[in-house]
Amino acid sequence: MAVTRAPQPDVTTTTAPLPLRSRLAHPALLLTGIVLVALNMRACLAAISPMVGEIQRTFGLSATASGLITTVPVLFQGVGAPLTPRLTRRFGAERVVLGAVLVLGAGVLLRVLPSVLALYAGCVVIGVAIAVLNVSMPGLVKREFPDRAATMTGVYSTTMLVGATLAAGTSVPLEHALGGGWRASLGAWSLLALVAAAAWLPQVLRSRQEKAAVAAAAQPGKPVEGIWKSPLAWQISLFMGISSLLVYTLVAWMPTILADHGMDRGQAGLVFAFSNLVQVAGAFLVPLMAGRMTSQRALAVTMAALNGLGIAMLLVAPVSAAWASAAVLGVAQGGSLGLGLAFIVLRTGTAAGAAQLGGMSQAVGYLVAAAGPVGAGALHQLTGGWEATLALMLVLVAVVGAAGWGAGRNRTL
Repeated sequence: MAVTRAPQPDVTTTTAPLPLRSRLAHPALLLTGIVLVALNMRACLAAISPMVGEIQRTFGLSATASGLITTVPVLFQGVGAPLTPRLTRRFGAERVVLGAVLVLGAGVLLRVLPSVLALYAGCVVIGVAIAVLNVSMPGLVKREFPDRAATMTGVYSTTMLVGATLAAGTSVPLEHALGGGWRASLGAWSLLALVAAAAWLPQVLRSRQEKAAVAAAAQPGKPVEGIWKSPLAWQISLFMGISSLLVYTLVAWMPTILADHGMDRGQAGLVFAFSNLVQVAGAFLVPLMAGRMTSQRALAVTMAALNGLGIAMLLVAPVSAAWASAAVLGVAQGGSLGLGLAFIVLRTGTAAGAAQLGGMSQAVGYLVAAAGPVGAGALHQLTGGWEATLALMLVLVAVVGAAGWGAGRNRTL
């Protein structure tokens, strides 16, 4: 499959013509729906991190089994991602997004039932629902905002991290306020999914009323042939996958790492929440910078280097350098997420291509990322400390840099 040089750094000028913007709803209403949906896409994952220790004690789980609480959703994000383009072609992106948000809320409730089986089943449901949303959003953004695709990528990636920050920072306070333990705290996030579904419902209703507009907007352009054989597609997938592995490993274990080194559990949760807060800046600014660059190679390598610096600080001085490490990791992880999503729209010329690359990169990416939390838990159990885990993460940072160097080339699929 041929890979061509992109004529401009932004997605507004590509070799293939973009479809006209659909008129399913007022742009402000559409933007509101996207923002509320995006708020859900990380919140239910980040909310559980400060609760892992309590869940472990409730069910008597080992460290490896506890790692599965965050690994299972990530694994099933990879499993569910390739199925999403078929669903959107058959049912339309609007109905698929609505269904995924409702399923996500159901998974949140299933996860807090008093059963280990329900705990992991809820994690599976949550992972599949997030996979559908992960793959649907880049194509939808490229279709609806073709002139501002990189900017809108920054908006919804930032909103995802805002949801994660709120969830991480309020999980313990919610536990105390609601008085129902970790189950009440985690179950409360199902209400956010209901709010998002209500905000997204007008998109589905208008799409039914305006069948002609749907038919016109449903022409997403030609898919990319031989995408699974493309080195560029694999470089983007590895960049997203290993970056996500680093993120989800720390989502699962960063508060525990800090607590194991003597930090108060509540303070460890605040440090983790602060890291998520700083991610917001990286997730918003990096896609904007990427959209204005001819090549994103330097940007990708910078994100890898910052990841390495933050992990090294966590390894050398986990408590005394906790806040500094959280700040550096926040910029690196938020920026890597935003850049990975920006690659999907910058390296493709059509909405169909974006959805196809999104399906591949997130399938590969989340299958790779799934090894992080459970692998870190198993390595901790084997060695009795966190040094080996953090050292291995530093090695993976070099792989991220190499993949980002290739993914940042001025090429399109």
